[in-house]
Amino acid sequence: MSIATTDHHRDADPTAARRSAPLAHARAQHLRPVPDVRRSGSAPLGETGALPAVVSERLLVPTLSGVVDYANFDHAASTPALVSVKQAVDTALRTYSSVHRGNGWASRVTSSWYEQARAEVAAFVGAREGDEVVFTRNSTDSFNLLARCLPRDTSVFVFESEHHAALLPWSARRTHRLPVPGSAADAAVLLRTALREHPSRNRLVVLAGASNVTGEVWPVAELARIARRAGARVVLDAAQYAPHRTVDLEALDVDWVVLSGHKLYAPFGTGVLAGRADWLDAAAPYLAGGGATKAVTDRGVVWQQGAARHEAGSPNVIGAIALAAACAALRAHHDAVDAHENALGRRLLEGLAAIEGVQTYSIFGADHERVAVATFTVDGLDSALVSTALSAEHGIGVRDGKFCAHLCVDALLDDVDEGAPTTAVRASIGLATTAEHVERLLSAVAELAANGPAAEYVHGPSGWAPAEDPRALDVARPW
Repeated sequence: MSIATTDHHRDADPTAARRSAPLAHARAQHLRPVPDVRRSGSAPLGETGALPAVVSERLLVPTLSGVVDYANFDHAASTPALVSVKQAVDTALRTYSSVHRGNGWASRVTSSWYEQARAEVAAFVGAREGDEVVFTRNSTDSFNLLARCLPRDTSVFVFESEHHAALLPWSARRTHRLPVPGSAADAAVLLRTALREHPSRNRLVVLAGASNVTGEVWPVAELARIARRAGARVVLDAAQYAPHRTVDLEALDVDWVVLSGHKLYAPFGTGVLAGRADWLDAAAPYLAGGGATKAVTDRGVVWQQGAARHEAGSPNVIGAIALAAACAALRAHHDAVDAHENALGRRLLEGLAAIEGVQTYSIFGADHERVAVATFTVDGLDSALVSTALSAEHGIGVRDGKFCAHLCVDALLDDVDEGAPTTAVRASIGLATTAEHVERLLSAVAELAANGPAAEYVHGPSGWAPAEDPRALDVARPW
């Protein structure tokens, strides 16, 4: 497979429950080893028997009454880096230099690794012959880039259940929003009807691979077929899908895929827009500047074709290398990652459903396939208070709010009794989550649902906080 890549001769102008030990004693415990319940050892790349290790293993955090192993249930927001990603970054920093802007040995090595990173990402998303892989800052940046590249008469079709990154970049005048569907079949009917009622020469359908609110996997292949029959193109938001499922542009029959490195265990500010080249090559550069230019004269500018056209300026080569290392590790350990997340995710969902006073939510129905994410509320408790108490009393990290998907959360909570929470709590599992963490979360939520928080909390301008908090928050800066 040949992938359209950047011209190597770019212009040279660079533009557990609470511990009983007092906190004073517990702080000293951070030097003691914590049993690794996560894995017996991380396999080298290519050996799939163990999970890839993350740099945050054995991360100890303070609670109101002691120090505990941090229970990370916030992978859907951002993931910790893999150890292999850190190793790749450390190696790349040794020869870190300009990309496609010099003939020095370090620059040539760095430039080569940058393009090899592009090829690695292309393999990760199943890029086809002639597809382009453009490095961006994140998924939001990728969607905005694509929005700038649409032909002017393009009509966009997007479900209101989408993350704001996929919902908001499009022209309001030519965007048709579809309501949050009640089932997978309903989604198909809504899309088919909308495409029939709004004909246009150029149309783009925006689909999520997995909901960032509930983790439910969307019927992408079926919806893509509906779009194809109507002559529409498809862009897939794989930010929540790619860390858990195989992305394949050809198998899913989508035109573009968007993803973020910080959700793929490579948190170094890199995203990707990968897919068809024609609209990208026909559009004005996303950024005007060095690297995007082939020639600049007093009569005008000749712009590059291919990925370089939309990668002006010195690129984030360390981010690209980090993302490539993460993609390589996730491909090599796919089966182990899948088994880990399926087991923990099933226990989490079943455990939450069994707690009286806890409500869980879904778009398509409780039995629909999902990645390891659970969204829930606790009767009578503000979701922000729930997340604060989980952190302060149990060392558990979750997300509360509307998850940058306000319309989706509003629709999911619309049928609950008046006075119930208007926001929710999201627990998302990943490689930094263990079986002990899941049991700790379930125990803590059950305690909250039955008795409320154990400590006293006050609500101020910055939200909920313990009335008395001995935890030291003045952590020394890393520089």
